[in-house]
Amino acid sequence: MKTLIFLIALLSLASSDTCGGNCPSNTCPKCICGTKPIYPDVNYWCSKYTWNQTCCKCIIGKESSGNKNAMNYNTDQSFDAGLWQINAFNWAYCGITEDNVSNLQKNLDCAIQVYKWGSNTWKFWTTAHLCGCENSS
Repeated sequence: MKTLIFLIALLSLASSDTCGGNCPSNTCPKCICGTKPIYPDVNYWCSKYTWNQTCCKCIIGKESSGNKNAMNYNTDQSFDAGLWQINAFNWAYCGITEDNVSNLQKNLDCAIQVYKWGSNTWKFWTTAHLCGCENSS
């Protein structure tokens, strides 16, 4: 029985280290997006703007695996968060805070702003080259 309790506690601890799977790198000092992965309809959210739909879906897949609560803690001590993995540097420009970073509409609105800042390209997403979309509109 003691072994079972220990294993449950160990599994619980391991899960909290990755924020329930939302921080797969296991580097997040806190769970700003919660501890429950949520996978919205990526086709729906990509279709809400006139960018290249294939690139949008690929970048979301590479950035967050389609999890709106995904987060990453970078070596510069900033967070990337949400479906499009918006970096904390951009949050203030988009009206995003830690309290609403995984809000789909706010994350989309900010992704559109970052896309526009990149001259209507995906060049500001580090995964754009993996999707062949760094210069794609």
